[in-house]
Amino acid sequence: METVEARADYDSKKRALLASLGELRSVAVAFSGGVDSGVLLHAARCVLGDRASAVIADSASLPRRELAEAQAFAERIGARLEVARTDELDDPAYRANAGDRCYHCKSALFARMEPWARERGFDALAFGEITDDRFDDRPGARAAGEFGVVAPLADAGFTKEDVRRYAREAELELAEKPASACLASRIPLNTEVTRERLARVEAAEDALRELGLAVLRVRHHGDLARVELGADEHARLAELEAELTRCLQACGFERVEYARYWSPTERALGLAH
Repeated sequence: METVEARADYDSKKRALLASLGELRSVAVAFSGGVDSGVLLHAARCVLGDRASAVIADSASLPRRELAEAQAFAERIGARLEVARTDELDDPAYRANAGDRCYHCKSALFARMEPWARERGFDALAFGEITDDRFDDRPGARAAGEFGVVAPLADAGFTKEDVRRYAREAELELAEKPASACLASRIPLNTEVTRERLARVEAAEDALRELGLAVLRVRHHGDLARVELGADEHARLAELEAELTRCLQACGFERVEYARYWSPTERALGLAH
């Protein structure tokens, strides 16, 4: 049962978030389709109305399913969503897939957002960083700093738990949505990111979701697919494995390995093993 102190702590963070958004005359939110940026967009809309809008980066690393869900979410909360085509695959530094890939990806997005927002009179750019993110090396946050992009959730002290709580209380359908990094994150570091590899990963993950799986990653290791499954799915691996393997082979992978997927939160809590 929740303590009075815990409730007061969350309420204080939420007031701080809404107050900070109220200090912005207008804002364009970098929306990924995930729960963090979805909550930020919802809160901004609550405070600023039509003076809050969203921009999503559309490239080969964004699954079509994620784009459709992001568009549907924005429509449901009445937010304008600009789909900005980004061409990070034209950048050799991005394709090289070194440890700073996310820096180049976010730089491409913010470089597209900045003139779009300026032309339409938006005073600020914002992204969905939370306090949990600040414990990790996040090259994307470095790009945000270079472009002057603000992080209202993190600045108000919002954790992942707080974000999901806000989403549940606001009855947002993405409240329990699993974390979903871009398709390029499925390709090992220092292996070139190509459209073909991204397309194969997307096809494989779509095929597995058609079988009813929700929490998964298909890691691309050449002819080997390393499939990471959430706790519920991994517990059923014995009954699912043959069908999953057939699907993955149909997507062009010759060999398949299975492992347990550990979320960033589980890793931070030391649960991964």
